[in-house]
Amino acid sequence: MDTGSSSSLELPQQFRQFTLSEIHSATQNFDESLVIGRGGFGMVYKGTITDGATDLVAAIKRLDSTSNQGAVEFRAEVEMLSKLRHCHLVSLIGYCNDGQEMILVYEYMSHGTLADHLHKFQSPLTWVRRLKICLGAARGLDHLHTGAGIKHGVIHRDVKSSNILLDDSWAAKISDFGLSKLGPINQPSTYVNTFVKGTFGYLDPVYFATGRLTRKSDVYAFGVVLFEVLSGKQAVDSNLDEEHWGLVNWAQEALKGGRLKQIVDHTITDRILPKCLKEFGWLANRCLHNNPKQRPTMSDVVVSLESVLSQQDKPNYTLHPPGMKIFGNKVPMFLSSFSGDKSVGSKRSLELYFDTIGGENRILRRFDFQTIVDATENFSDSNRISGWGCGSVYKGRLQNGQGVSIDRYNSDSKYQDYKNEVALLVKLEHENLLKLLGYSIKGTQVFLVYESALYASLECLINDVKCTVLDWNKRNKIILGVASVLLYLHQNNVIHDLGRQTGLIASKWITNTGRMGYIAPEVHQTGRLSTKADVYSFGVLILVTVTGYTIHNPRGNMTFERYVYAWTNWLEGPSSDIIDPRIHVDSSTITRVIHIGWLCVQEDPTNRPTMEEVVVSSRLSESPI
Repeated sequence: MDTGSSSSLELPQQFRQFTLSEIHSATQNFDESLVIGRGGFGMVYKGTITDGATDLVAAIKRLDSTSNQGAVEFRAEVEMLSKLRHCHLVSLIGYCNDGQEMILVYEYMSHGTLADHLHKFQSPLTWVRRLKICLGAARGLDHLHTGAGIKHGVIHRDVKSSNILLDDSWAAKISDFGLSKLGPINQPSTYVNTFVKGTFGYLDPVYFATGRLTRKSDVYAFGVVLFEVLSGKQAVDSNLDEEHWGLVNWAQEALKGGRLKQIVDHTITDRILPKCLKEFGWLANRCLHNNPKQRPTMSDVVVSLESVLSQQDKPNYTLHPPGMKIFGNKVPMFLSSFSGDKSVGSKRSLELYFDTIGGENRILRRFDFQTIVDATENFSDSNRISGWGCGSVYKGRLQNGQGVSIDRYNSDSKYQDYKNEVALLVKLEHENLLKLLGYSIKGTQVFLVYESALYASLECLINDVKCTVLDWNKRNKIILGVASVLLYLHQNNVIHDLGRQTGLIASKWITNTGRMGYIAPEVHQTGRLSTKADVYSFGVLILVTVTGYTIHNPRGNMTFERYVYAWTNWLEGPSSDIIDPRIHVDSSTITRVIHIGWLCVQEDPTNRPTMEEVVVSSRLSESPI
């Protein structure tokens, strides 16, 4: 392909534009020893770039002048990544567009590609890690397809294991958007292309035969990846019989003949629960259906993989002697080694617990106490966030510049409170849940260190005169973020208990729902928690978000009960009185939001929807919720 005049390209300005001399310095003049990958675009180098006073390791992709890809793909990649931000999509740092040189600079993925670990490296991936990688990649593709954050969905068009990168914590990130296409979300068959592009072995046969590209073409390719992950075989494997060089035919024949277990990578055969294997194989096969309409959406794939992972990765709470293995993982020591006093004062017990709680891919760092003191400026009141958790929460900054939230537990807090919280945080991974980075212990106090978040409660953001007024788009993102994370928790058999003062992070906004008024009536009466109690709290969250009214700061003489009553009347005859006058949105959108909220706060829990129904209803709408 003619690369064209790269200097004439108009590219998004939000990325850093590197000079060619900076690239030469970062790659030591494109030293061959720094090559970490080769693809259709060209060479990928590991380099070190300077960002102010900080050196940053990056992946630097340089266009090969003989490549079939060129200026068009280069521009497409930059433009696509300028529109997309997601924890499971690779991040672009910048680019160099100097003469005939076209170079892209990405965040560095220290664990390489999924393909490397399946087909090159000697140390095999565990089954649970493979599942988590698949789930992360599926979430990234779902984000592309559903158009979250942009007006158009995206078809990747080159989904394959070598385009799934793994960061230092093994989180999967979709990469290589040079062939991607934008298209309206509500049109299932978005593009008709004369020239079919992609990678042989992953190509949707319907797309190949007709040139018609849809999101279901990505789903097909992802089905190939699923069988690749399960079997350890390449999409096109010459080591198989000639008639079975294509992984898809070989795997589907095995599945049809009831021999699915025979295709499983021998390194993980004994680690897969039979039910999980069956569901995983069935999901992969559905993705490869000859009729694209019969294939699941990526949203469906995410839900199915979450189900498989939750079954496979459920903690086994049977007591076993230290060292005994269950499905290849050691029983966490706190389940088998704690006895006697379990109070906060039992420092030895705390150390045992934290030092062994890390899951198979989550190692908790132990910070020394001085690091905590320095990060919080000696627990300065200016860094303190009030009203969250069992103690105090501080915003802080580590020596490397990373922002963090530090939860300081009071010495009289119940041991079980934070033991349960840490156990959950280590196991659960979701873009809207704060990631636990590590801990510190000083005497009888425990400090949990989380990734940084925006430090404000939802009610403060809506009502505090010192806060910028939240527009409808931001409020809607909060609603969608909370719905997404609650669905994830419920699918993993976790009741969030929004009635307690627990911080829930939704789209990186803290929605502090631990107050009276958010708690479902039946919880007041019986003390029993349920997923439907979470749904009730979510309904109240919608009320607060749409009306600007808060439980402890009502507008005028409106009580909470009167607002619920007003909602009911609003559905019968819309009135602007109940809507926060500072937001501007069309009445049809508000009607949908209020209707969902009204259903969520029904007094009888059986009349409330599930979080899955809430999320599905939002995705089926042409607009958000």
